[in-house]
Amino acid sequence: MSEVGHLWERLEDYAGKDFYPYHMPGHKRRSWGRLPEEIYGIDITEIEGFDNLHQPEGILRDLQREAARLYGAEESFYLVNGSSCGILSAVSCAVPFRGHILMARNCHRSAYHAAYLRKLTMHYVYPPFLDEYDVFDGVEPGQIQEALEQDGEIDAVLIVSPTYEGRIADVAGIARAVHQRGIPLIVDEAHGAHLGLVEGFASNSCQLGADLVIHSVHKTLPALTQTALLHVNGDRIDRERLRRFLRIYQSSSPSYLLMAGIDNALQYAKEDNDAFNRFKERYESMVRNLTDSCRHLRFLPVEEGKQDVGKLLISVKRCSLTGRQLYDILLQKYHLQLEMASVSFVLAMFTVNDGEEAYRRMTQALTEIDGSLRGEKAEKDFRGFETAGYAERHSEPGAENIEKRYKRLSADNFAERRKDSDPERLGYRRKVPDVESFGERGAGDYRENQEERTCKGRGENQEKTSHRANGKRIKRRLCEEGCDSSRDHRKKRERWEGSRTDAIPLAEAWDRETEMISLEESIGRPIGEFINLYPPGVPLLVPGEPMTERLCREIRNALEQGLQVQGVHREKCRGEAREEIFVPVIL
Repeated sequence: MSEVGHLWERLEDYAGKDFYPYHMPGHKRRSWGRLPEEIYGIDITEIEGFDNLHQPEGILRDLQREAARLYGAEESFYLVNGSSCGILSAVSCAVPFRGHILMARNCHRSAYHAAYLRKLTMHYVYPPFLDEYDVFDGVEPGQIQEALEQDGEIDAVLIVSPTYEGRIADVAGIARAVHQRGIPLIVDEAHGAHLGLVEGFASNSCQLGADLVIHSVHKTLPALTQTALLHVNGDRIDRERLRRFLRIYQSSSPSYLLMAGIDNALQYAKEDNDAFNRFKERYESMVRNLTDSCRHLRFLPVEEGKQDVGKLLISVKRCSLTGRQLYDILLQKYHLQLEMASVSFVLAMFTVNDGEEAYRRMTQALTEIDGSLRGEKAEKDFRGFETAGYAERHSEPGAENIEKRYKRLSADNFAERRKDSDPERLGYRRKVPDVESFGERGAGDYRENQEERTCKGRGENQEKTSHRANGKRIKRRLCEEGCDSSRDHRKKRERWEGSRTDAIPLAEAWDRETEMISLEESIGRPIGEFINLYPPGVPLLVPGEPMTERLCREIRNALEQGLQVQGVHREKCRGEAREEIFVPVIL
C-alpha cells in the first residue's frame, strides 16, 4: 500500500533517469522559456508505472484510498479540475435528469451549472443572516426539515459549509433530516479541506454523515491551485454513475504535477499536526488582540462549531471606510493582498502554512488603520485615507491611481452614498458626521455617533437567537416567513430572490435570446446571464430571474466602489467621464 507523499517521490526519481519521452507533453521534459526545468521534469502523462486516474489500479488507487482514510470517507477521488468539477459530478450523479434539488441559495455558480446541464428544478433554502457583519450564516436543520416536508419531489439536498466567510452549519443535524427522506446530502465543503484532520478543529462533513463531500485542497491546505477531492459515503450514491460523470467533467489528461500537489498536501496534513495547532493558536490570538485593540474596525470572532479559523472578516460598518477602500489601503500602503472586498467588509485568509510574519503584519496594519480613525487623523481618513507621498516612497505604478481615487471621494458624496445605500440594503441607519464636527468633537463623540444605529422593521416578537463567542454577542436573525420582522427579512431575501413567481426556469432561460440594455432599464425584466460579485461567485441573479430596483442599486453601488461584478458590461459614454452599465435581458 502506497503512503501519501509517494507520488512526488516517484516523479522526482523518474526525472533523474535516462528514459527519453517519445510521448506527450510536447515540452519533452526539457525547459522552454523561463519556467524552471524542475517543473518540466515531473510533468508527465499516463506512462508505464504511473497509473491512470480514470481507471486507477496502482499508485493513484492507493493514494485515493489513503485520502479516504484521512478524511473518514468510504471512497475518495482526486480532482484536477477543481471543486467545480466535484460539484458538477456530485449533483449530476445524485439527482436524476429533470429531477428536483433543494439547495442553499448561497451555493457556488458550479451548482447552478449542474442544474442547467441536467435541466433540474431548483428549490431554494435561505440561510439566516448575520446583520452585524452582512454575511449569511450556515443553513439550519429546521429549515431543511421544513422545506422537505413542504415538497415531496426533492431528490437531493446541497448545502455549503463552511461558507466563503467561514460559517459552519450543523451538518450532522441536516444529514439526519435529509436521510429520513431516504435521499442524499451533498456538502460543498470546498473551504474546509483542513477540517477533521486534527483534534481541536471542527469535524468535516464526511465524519458527520454527508453522502457526497467536496474539498478544495488548494484553498486551505498547501496544494497547487485547481486541486480538490470528492468523497463518497453510504449506499445512496451509485458509485459507477459517479465515476461516469467524473470522466465527463475531468480532463482526460490529468496533470501529474497537480495530483502530486494533492499527495504532498495530504502528507503535510498527516505528518505535521503541530502546524495545525500553531495555526489555530496564532489565529485565535490575533483575532482576540485585534478585537481588544481596535475601536472602529470589527472582526467576526471564532466560535466553536460555528465560525471556522482562518477567515478574518473585517467589518467597516462602524467607520468611514468602504470595504474596497480598506482593501486598497492594505494592498497599496502595507503590501497585504487580501482575498476579497465587499461593500461593508473585507476578507483575509490564513492557513496552516502562514508563519509569524503573516499575523504580525496584519495586526500592525489594522491597528494603525483603526488608530487613524480617531482624533486628529480622523478627518484625513474620512476624506479617503489619502496616501500622500506613497508613490514617491515606493515607486508603485498603482499608488498614484489609488491616491487620486481616494481624493475624488469627497466627504460629502461619500456620506451621500452611505445614506443612499445603507438603510434599504443593510436594514439599519447610521449617523455619518460631517468633516468639521468630525475633527472638532474628537474621537469620543465620533464613536458615539457611529454606535447610534437603529434597526428598522424589528417587531417585539421577532424570533432571534444569540450566543457569545470570545466575549462578543452575535445576533442572528432566522429567515422564516412567520417572523414579525418579515418586512426587513424580505429586503434581505430580495437581494437574491427577486420575484420568484416571475422567474423563468434556468434550463430554459439560459438558452433564450437576449439583448443588452441599460441597468436601470432592466428592472422587471428577466436576466439572461449570471450576475455576481467575484469572488466568491455566488449569484445575485440567476438567468431567468427578474432584476429588482434593490439589486439594480446594489450592483451600481458595488461597481462605483471598485468591486468586480461579473455578468454586466461597462462602457464609457462618448465625450463624458461617466460610464454606462449594460446587462443582458431575455427577449
